[in-house]
Amino acid sequence: LLMESEHLQQVRLVSWFRRTYPGVRVFAIPNGGARSGPQGALLKAEGVSPGVPDLFVPEWSLWVEMKREKGGTLSPAQSDWISYLDDCGYQCIIGHGFEDAKRQIITLAGLM
Repeated sequence: LLMESEHLQQVRLVSWFRRTYPGVRVFAIPNGGARSGPQGALLKAEGVSPGVPDLFVPEWSLWVEMKREKGGTLSPAQSDWISYLDDCGYQCIIGHGFEDAKRQIITLAGLM
């Protein structure tokens, strides 16, 4: 069985989330991906910051960092951001694939 990319896992998660919790908004933080030098400089000047988690759910003060099902690890910048956001009082989860992120979100939703 071929493992889906982190991108496809996140696409599945967002689709599932929007169907399951239609009144609760989720949006992506487009921090990843290769960019040209000038484009990267423009985005950095606009406030793009490496390591910010992939998704945010404002109503639940929830940040979601997506990783591959197996082998996905946090970068130092991601660990730093998650620690900072935890200290600020946000919920942060690290989803290792769609199913893991979905399970963690269902657990959190039950506590809301």
